[in-house]
Amino acid sequence: MAKSTLFKRILIWRYRHISEKNFVFLLSLIVGLLAGLISVFIKNITFGIQAILEKGIILSKNSIYFILPIIGLLLVYLFVQYIAKRPSGHAIPSILYALSKRNGIINRHNMYFPVITAPLTVGFGGSVGLLGPAIASSSAVSSTLGGLLHTDRKTRSLLIGCAAAGAIASIFKSPIAAIIFAIEVFSLDLTFASLLPLLIASVSSVITSYFFLGNSVLFDFTVTEKFAIKDTLFYVVLGIGTGIASIYFSKIYFSITALFNKLKSARQKLIIGGLAIGVMLYFIPPLYGEGFGFINDLMLGNDLNALGSTPFDAYLDNIWVVIALLIGITIFKAIAMTTTFAAGGTGGIIIPTLVMGSALGNVVAKIINNTGFGFSVSEANFTLIGMAGLIAGVLHAPLTAIFLIAEITGGYELFVPLMITASMSFIINKNTLDHTIYTKELLEKGALLTQDKDKSVLTLMNLDSVIEKDFIQLRPEMTLGEMLLKGVAKSSRNLFPVTDSKRNFIGIILLDDIRTVMFDQSLYNSTTVETFMHKPPEYIQYDSDSMEVVMKKFQDSGAWNLPVIKDKKYYGFVSKSKLLTAYRRELINFTS
Repeated sequence: MAKSTLFKRILIWRYRHISEKNFVFLLSLIVGLLAGLISVFIKNITFGIQAILEKGIILSKNSIYFILPIIGLLLVYLFVQYIAKRPSGHAIPSILYALSKRNGIINRHNMYFPVITAPLTVGFGGSVGLLGPAIASSSAVSSTLGGLLHTDRKTRSLLIGCAAAGAIASIFKSPIAAIIFAIEVFSLDLTFASLLPLLIASVSSVITSYFFLGNSVLFDFTVTEKFAIKDTLFYVVLGIGTGIASIYFSKIYFSITALFNKLKSARQKLIIGGLAIGVMLYFIPPLYGEGFGFINDLMLGNDLNALGSTPFDAYLDNIWVVIALLIGITIFKAIAMTTTFAAGGTGGIIIPTLVMGSALGNVVAKIINNTGFGFSVSEANFTLIGMAGLIAGVLHAPLTAIFLIAEITGGYELFVPLMITASMSFIINKNTLDHTIYTKELLEKGALLTQDKDKSVLTLMNLDSVIEKDFIQLRPEMTLGEMLLKGVAKSSRNLFPVTDSKRNFIGIILLDDIRTVMFDQSLYNSTTVETFMHKPPEYIQYDSDSMEVVMKKFQDSGAWNLPVIKDKKYYGFVSKSKLLTAYRRELINFTS
């Protein structure tokens, strides 16, 4: 009780002495620090698990690759089934859903679920990344903090964007790309009011990362070969290749996910998925874990270290065997990643996308350099730009891809080829797929925020807030006299729903429908409601119609009121005037 009173006093003091703008700046600083700490913690726990496993188990390396992922998935399964007792959703889609349909409120268990399950998944070799879980945990912390401090929906949404930016800035030490990611993927408005908090969160998170990890970077590489105009066509080819590969990446994800969804239990998914991952990692060791070591080896030209021990070691002096193995990694990384998710693992898709893109970029460069036509390009540069191309296509985030690769490698010398490849990949994917791995399910639910303000406002609106239920229901067998006595006389409305005894909706009656006969007493007992009722021009289905669909039904039908059907029963009416009033109010809140 004393704690509650003290907290209330603190809130009152804040309202009196700190302006809303400065309070948001302060919160963004705190969220950035927390996101940095969470990201560093997840990363260190995962690397600690990997170090212990590599030193403590005496088996051939390929045997370790086969066994460990299964153990990791089993531990995650046991945690979810017997401790958490609830499934863990995918990080970014669940955050996007919270932004659009839950007023920025994220369940508190997401603060610690990813911190436990992601290190178990990746530390034991699951072929996924840590960035998604870091964003999920940081976003849940920021949402909870916003709730405790009684912030409004818009501030909570901004704080979630700050958390995501902070996690990316901490892991990659790339604050600019982090800000752009929050704007592109979370569809935040690019205004000074949102940009400055994102900047504060990113910088504070990067400083936290430097404090705990020093100057260590993910990619120990500096660009030495600058862009040459003669290579422009090759970068266009790489853009086309990464665009096609990004489509493959997304389709593989959707296909394998749909296949595993047909399995009845989580145990079946674990067994089948775990064995499949084990087999893939046994024959293709670079699929093990996140894959940063693989990317670094490729950029430094250490092909043998990158490929690891394979059944084809005796043939690695043949460059075309190396190319074939890298193509295999390109193909199977998406499969291994999705299988890890489907089997119950926790992780993210961004880092696997980087791994796949690096392999593809390196393959394209090697093919160009070994076709015998005298062409020569930088394999390291193509490795870098391949990552940007795949990120741009898979996430539909070309600016994030460009700045991320430029920042983490100091590759600003490659801005032109980065733009060429990223834009080509994005255009190809966007023209083929209207949605990404993050947005497909949300798009189908009508719960996706986009840069289109009209659609975003409609997505944020809640159908329940515009449904009116103060209508007197009539029965079809009621006489005109009964209708006037029990309905018209007691109602302030000029509209009446007609339902049967089980509340099944039959039709409507408008006051205008009976105006000419309502004073003719000779008809009071001889005519019934059924005589005057008619079908409405359209229906609103409560369980399936999004607000965008509702608005379109009003627009197409020209109606002023439409009935709402829920579970095949009459539920209420939506009026055009109330809908447009709610829309205007939401638009003001959204753009203010």
